[in-house]
Amino acid sequence: MVESLNSMLVNARDFPYVALLDVIQEKMSKWWNDRRIVAMAITAPLTPSRESEFRPRFAQSNGRHTLQLNPVTYHVKGGELEGVVDIFNKTCTCKEFDIDKLPCVHAIAAAHHAQVSVYSLVSPYYTKEYYVLAYGDTIYPVGSQSQWDVLNEVATRVVLP
Repeated sequence: MVESLNSMLVNARDFPYVALLDVIQEKMSKWWNDRRIVAMAITAPLTPSRESEFRPRFAQSNGRHTLQLNPVTYHVKGGELEGVVDIFNKTCTCKEFDIDKLPCVHAIAAAHHAQVSVYSLVSPYYTKEYYVLAYGDTIYPVGSQSQWDVLNEVATRVVLP
């Protein structure tokens, strides 16, 4: 993003500061609104990047042998690595689930065995709902200096160059 902002400001670098800030605000407003439109158009439960990471794990979880150890803990075998999943605490001994906060193949297999939605195990930060909320606010223009509400304490302060 810094590189994008830097390349966008190539022609505006010699502008007075207020004009430069207006250019930045305008560009940020456009980016923000574009992302909001994309977020609102998502039909999947997760953000596009997480959904594309998550989908292959479904296929990899098929055919794994799952043994329930207690009401929330499952031992999942099959593939290169086996795992012990705690669906309540959202952890797995493979540590992928713990680190990514996105169910690993073991957690997906355990969720299917427990008849729990795998999407309920995903961190809420990866959901469409949070994605939309992240871009929910609007970046407004600052407006003309004559319309600013400036505290008298600030307006009378002398700032040396």
